Amino acid sequence: MPEFMDVHNSMKGISADDLKAAHEADLAIQGEEGVVFKNAWADPVSGKVFCLSEGPSAEAVQRVHERAGHTADEIHEITTSV
Repeated sequence: MPEFMDVHNSMKGISADDLKAAHEADLAIQGEEGVVFKNAWADPVSGKVFCLSEGPSAEAVQRVHERAGHTADEIHEITTSV
């Protein structure tokens, strides 16, 4: 199954609790799109949030994020890793 890293650019000031809540919102509906969200990281100063997931397509990942209320600005398929 392909892996994806997505980026949210407008979450300045996000707290650890906010990040956890957003991640849990994704987890609650991920199965409906065949996606598995693995982890999320945030930089509250820049407002960037990064999510690592596995799923059938970038579109499926985006649908989960949209339904959870935080559309990704970028989604990149990970094709090489070490």
